[in-house]
Amino acid sequence: MSGGTRALRIPLLDRDQVTPEVGDVYDALLKTRGVVPNMFKTLAHTPALALASAGYLKALLGDAALPGFYKELIAMRLSVLLGSEYAVKAHAISAHQKGATEAQIAAARTDFEKGPFNDAETLGFRAAERLHRSAAEITDDFFATLQQHFTDAQIIELIATASAFELFPRFVDALRIPITPSG
Repeated sequence: MSGGTRALRIPLLDRDQVTPEVGDVYDALLKTRGVVPNMFKTLAHTPALALASAGYLKALLGDAALPGFYKELIAMRLSVLLGSEYAVKAHAISAHQKGATEAQIAAARTDFEKGPFNDAETLGFRAAERLHRSAAEITDDFFATLQQHFTDAQIIELIATASAFELFPRFVDALRIPITPSG
């Protein structure tokens, strides 16, 4: 997995170096997470992207059709598959903050099939792993199985979460963003 040992490629921006709107994002992150993730301190160089990413992730990872902790575990699982230490640690913390148990976090990190998940949750992890390998692995038969366990809104959130966390860990690792210290 990648870590924070290689040279930083883009400087991290502190609160006093960002636009007022991005500063509001920093404040909200500090309030809800206890820390501003280094990914946002990097995204702040492009305020529109920082604001859009913050809004997207808040909508995507909050409690909605699927619980936020479960979507964080899906994000963590994709981060494991991509070998992104930064993203694994970040989503483990967020999953815990949103109510995931230590056993769930450990299973999502190693072997979700043996974890404390119900049939639908396990199926969701399988869907994320299939999507990671190729969208073509979400076959019509597999999709029909998803529909037996999830509503349309839940399927959308599941696939959107898995898709998003093909992007964000790659972004973090390509720019060598260091792991955010715990808040």
